[in-house]
Amino acid sequence: MNKKTIFVIALLLLLVLLFIQKDRILSTVIGRAMESRFGTDLVAELDDGLHLALCGAGGPLPAPKASGPCVVVIAGQRMFVVDAGTDGLRNLGRMGMQAGRIEAVLLTHYHSDHIDGLGEVATIRWVGAANTAPLPVYGPTGLQQVVNGFNSAYAFDKGYRHKHHGDTVAPQSGWGMRAREFPTPAIGKLETLIDEAGLKIEALAVDHAPVVPAVGYRFSYKGRSLLISGDTVALDNLKNFAEGIDLLVHEALAPNLVMQMNAAANKLGNKILDKVTIDILDYHTSPLEAAQIAKDAGVGHLLYYHIEPPLVIPGQESLFLDGADEVFPNYTVGEDGVMFSLPSGSDDIIKVRDGL
Repeated sequence: MNKKTIFVIALLLLLVLLFIQKDRILSTVIGRAMESRFGTDLVAELDDGLHLALCGAGGPLPAPKASGPCVVVIAGQRMFVVDAGTDGLRNLGRMGMQAGRIEAVLLTHYHSDHIDGLGEVATIRWVGAANTAPLPVYGPTGLQQVVNGFNSAYAFDKGYRHKHHGDTVAPQSGWGMRAREFPTPAIGKLETLIDEAGLKIEALAVDHAPVVPAVGYRFSYKGRSLLISGDTVALDNLKNFAEGIDLLVHEALAPNLVMQMNAAANKLGNKILDKVTIDILDYHTSPLEAAQIAKDAGVGHLLYYHIEPPLVIPGQESLFLDGADEVFPNYTVGEDGVMFSLPSGSDDIIKVRDGL
């Protein structure tokens, strides 16, 4: 036999062997992948500083790269989540962050798309690290009712999990959520929620009427800073408190794209979509307005989130921006998994991940 024939026979024998052993090989690969996945803790690997990632870059409409609104902020080794939209908790896992590390959740307002994942966040945070104290949830007036509702809805689950797993996994003392309700700050004022060990978290009033109350959050840690707008119209109060910060995370709704949706709704005779697309124009900020805020406030970088409508067609981003990139060029249009690091003792603003 010539060398070519020998090679073909050897290759066929190898393929037969691989087919016979496929289950064993697959089992080994899966086992190693599980070890890697369960052993990953991205927070522990981060350098000291302030870090932010979008666990949900979108709004209420489904989008392949923009889950419900959810922002994770890490200060040193302390992990906080701002809003708990659909699939945000699962995206944390995809990013290699352990839910059991969540120190607190902060809610900007009580629209359904900002709270509908809260029960899952509290539950997985509880059993993910056998936490022995309930999840603290911060929010403006009305929070207690929201927390009571989720705790009531998940009460059966508490009993099931504890009976099945015991204190090793589900200690009863760690179940559920505890409300940390605060008064909505007046315009021009900040409400300090946490001020310890170099970390300060403050709430500021925003305008999302008729949704009242609504707030944004400012984080400061070892000389680095970021501000998360929540849902709001363009507002001087926010611009003033964003003055000179490193990273502005601002919601954005593109009126031009929304009006295209409205035109389609009219053509199809869809009165509901017609009404909704008109209504939502008056309580959000356009990308152009957010860019002007970033420019006027002198921020380091602008990260658009709560993207509306969803960007699902190639090239749609330029229509979404509609000239905003010319007003403020240091920007990122967010998607799930995008992550920034602001190292302490530095002025650097580093995008460490583009997305999931």
